[in-house]
Amino acid sequence: MSTFSFLDRERTIARPGYSRWLVPPAALAIHLAIGQVYSFSVFVKPLLGLHDSAGAAWSQKEIGYIFSIAIAFLGISAALFSKWLERAGPRKVLFVAAICFGVGFIVSAIGVQIHSLALVYLGYGAIGGIGLGLGYISPVATLLRWFPDRPGLATGMAIMGFGGGAMIGSPLGTQLMGFFHTHSHYQPIAATWVTMGVVYFLFMMFGVFMIRIPRPDWKPAGWTPKASTSALISTHNVSANSAMKTPQFWLLWVMLCLNTTAGIGILESASPMIQNLFLGKVTAAAAGGFVGVLSLFNMGGRFIWSSMSDYVGRKTTFTLFFVLGTVLFYLLPGFSSIGLFVLTAGVLISMYGGGFSTAPAFLKDLYGSAEVSAIYGRLLTAWSTAGIVGPLIVNGILDHTVASGQPLRSAYPLVLHIMAALLLVGFLASLLVRPVAERFWMREGDKVAPSYGAH
Repeated sequence: MSTFSFLDRERTIARPGYSRWLVPPAALAIHLAIGQVYSFSVFVKPLLGLHDSAGAAWSQKEIGYIFSIAIAFLGISAALFSKWLERAGPRKVLFVAAICFGVGFIVSAIGVQIHSLALVYLGYGAIGGIGLGLGYISPVATLLRWFPDRPGLATGMAIMGFGGGAMIGSPLGTQLMGFFHTHSHYQPIAATWVTMGVVYFLFMMFGVFMIRIPRPDWKPAGWTPKASTSALISTHNVSANSAMKTPQFWLLWVMLCLNTTAGIGILESASPMIQNLFLGKVTAAAAGGFVGVLSLFNMGGRFIWSSMSDYVGRKTTFTLFFVLGTVLFYLLPGFSSIGLFVLTAGVLISMYGGGFSTAPAFLKDLYGSAEVSAIYGRLLTAWSTAGIVGPLIVNGILDHTVASGQPLRSAYPLVLHIMAALLLVGFLASLLVRPVAERFWMREGDKVAPSYGAH
């Protein structure tokens, strides 16, 4: 027996009587850990203050690439390894994710210690980004199998943890840097990243050991699949390769990409945005509180919107994101009330998070469950694209505003109105989504990924 045989797919199949409600805590543990990436901003200012032996420092743009690379590798790795997840099962994939995520911190710590930005890109960006991608899709795919009766609820339970990861990562990173700065001779950022790498690895291992997959013939007690009244909910499966040949996949890709890009328009510069739009009325501390509020809306939106989609439908939910989002993004820069601004921004970010959690259930509706994790992994390249395009739009407009000698306050209306226009395009894409044509369905005798089977 292999030393790592406990990672095998066969060892993760749940025994009869196993409660499916034991799986969400495992998924939540993974996503709360990898959701730390949303708190990367707490390291930006400390990283800007570092200098090499010649006195040179890293620029804001160079440090900004760290986050962009991590998100890019999230989508790339999810797309490349999603088929492997179908074969290997979630435990083996999550174990590799935990190693990559933990090692990424340690490699980055070495980069900080020797002032090598390339190593930070490699560690936090590439290696850690691969851990993000593997850790992101595996719990989602697993919960979809456990909750065929409530796929929106299932994905919401998993992905809400990713949105709330900053609520743990932000204070943890800040306090660790303060501790090492005061109580040790180690470089504070490097020591913090080594500590976080170990802590998050152990935290993710809880999810690795807790995760289970249902037997191929399992279904919830007392649940009988009913014929759906929506033509968009298919009773047939579509392979990952065939899914990418359908117009529905690319329409969803555009919808997720634009919804994510718009959300990044706020998240990318939330703190300076509210301070500049309400100049002299919002302190830096209060702006930090605004970021925390957005994190709560991000987390809550991932659960609430996806759960609601079980009742109103995935297409209706996305259409609401685009219609309401277009209006709110257009109105947001004109608000004179701080409270109304915060509430509106929170609603917009809830829809940003809701897009992530509703998309997997939308894919399951259209393509069945046989290879949904592989299809979802490929869809996440839309996130990678948005993670690059969003910051480019925001930072490009801000840089141009500064270069032209205008106050930063004048840049944000243009940023937010561009995001409104993007959501309008997303709305048009949502209107075009139709049921998947019969020619793309898997036929009897076609190979189905062995890790879960089809339901």
